[in-house]
Amino acid sequence: MSAVLDNHGHAGHDDHAHDHPHGWRRWVFATNHKDIGTLYLLFSFTMLMIGGLLALLIRLELFQPGLQYFNPELFNQFTTMHGIIMVFGAIMPAFVGFANWMLPLQIGASDMAFARMNNFSFWLMIPASMMLVGSFFMPGGAPSAGWTLYAPLTLQMGPSMDAAIFAMHILGASSIMGSINIIVTILNMRAPGMTLMKMPMFAWTWLITAYLLIAVMPVLAGAITMTLTDRHFGTSFFNPAGGGDPVMYQHIFWFFGHPEVYIMILPAFGIVSAIIPAFARKPLFGYTSMVYATSSIAILSFMVWAHHMFTTGMPVTGQLFFMYATMLIAIPTGVKVFNWIATMWRGSMTFETPMLFAVGFIFVFTMGGFTGLILSVAPIDIQMQDTYYVVAHFHYVLVAGSLYAMFAGFYYWCPKWTGVMYSEMRGKIHFWGSLVFFNITFFPMHFLGLAGMPRRYADYPMQFADFNALASVGAFGFGLMQVYFLLFVVLPVMRGKGEPAVARPWEAAEGLEWEVPSPAPFHTFETPPKLDASATRVIA
Repeated sequence: MSAVLDNHGHAGHDDHAHDHPHGWRRWVFATNHKDIGTLYLLFSFTMLMIGGLLALLIRLELFQPGLQYFNPELFNQFTTMHGIIMVFGAIMPAFVGFANWMLPLQIGASDMAFARMNNFSFWLMIPASMMLVGSFFMPGGAPSAGWTLYAPLTLQMGPSMDAAIFAMHILGASSIMGSINIIVTILNMRAPGMTLMKMPMFAWTWLITAYLLIAVMPVLAGAITMTLTDRHFGTSFFNPAGGGDPVMYQHIFWFFGHPEVYIMILPAFGIVSAIIPAFARKPLFGYTSMVYATSSIAILSFMVWAHHMFTTGMPVTGQLFFMYATMLIAIPTGVKVFNWIATMWRGSMTFETPMLFAVGFIFVFTMGGFTGLILSVAPIDIQMQDTYYVVAHFHYVLVAGSLYAMFAGFYYWCPKWTGVMYSEMRGKIHFWGSLVFFNITFFPMHFLGLAGMPRRYADYPMQFADFNALASVGAFGFGLMQVYFLLFVVLPVMRGKGEPAVARPWEAAEGLEWEVPSPAPFHTFETPPKLDASATRVIA
């Protein structure tokens, strides 16, 4: 039998709400993993709205040929800051928020290993994000070198470039601290009886992601520090006039940048791997192969960075190596997709909102994966390089990948977070609106890229007008759906409006998080829970 646990990890319903501080002190000095998880999620959604606004300004300019609203310099600032804010301010912090909220609950830990460092790693993000967004108001405006910050453009930017470099250093420090916390929590604080191979897939994907972050964030720090010394201290790492090489920057950046792509998708795999078994009412097919596939993706991600650089004059031998290595990543990714479909096969499926987003994720992420496989072929990539085909590819992977998985995770765990059920009808409106408008926005970009339209251009000739107009209409529709999500889904559940949620709102959901009441008490698992043989339920 399973039992619902109280705050102290014992069966019962005692309320110890007086244990935690109230008012602003609760949030500023937060050391509780649930509060810090909530702060991360609210911060990332705020940054998503800011990054999304920049995206809509980009699409507004591109709605018709000709310069409509912004000069090309400001347009490039929008594209640069949209990318940096979405990657470092929206996607990564949101997954850290999910990790903070769910990992201790899933592994039966009382909290994260380093509670005060957890607080510090969150609050570091606030000044960093203010510096990023505030760079628009500095002399010369925000950085306009593209989100990859390629030299030699970065060596020519105004003071906002230094602010962006400093902000990314701070965000990197925050990520490294969060990763150390996650690794120590998972390896040292699991409930007795929960071996590594009995952990939920979300814990596995985050463990691997945290190691990736620790490995690659210092590489990014090195690249942008070399940029800084080139700008101010007379070095010539990337300045050809002093014997430097701009292509070296690309090598260093993409050695960080490609694992970074998997940092932004592996936790999404973990969320989807939790949701599909719950709504298919079957155990996850091929758990062990999923763990090995995740590890394989992480290892291979370090070996493929130069597929971003096929047009830099790389020798053919190099092109072949990176082409084949890139194709190889499709194998473990295919294993994951196969396992999710096999889990659904002949399952007794229902399609509540979390399952809709999870199935939508598989469908659209697979499309993004296939366009990536096409780009791995060097001769094709040389044609597609820096066109809207590439823009379409990575938005299919990151928006329909990472973002859809986050929405799925929100709907799945929101009853546990808030104690109330979201409106199923509003959730479904959010899903179908997002799916339709997303595809209206980004599917035409494949054709724009195939026809030769380069990205990061504020103007274009008449033959690209129709698909650009279509993409802009879709983008505004997609943006409105996220405002709808905020106003009609998130705010009502945060205010406690909705049906009270039971401890186990999804009947077939497995995992320790469903053993505590809804909403989850401020303190959970103060004494380690005793687990059944599957390590997914608590034995009374």
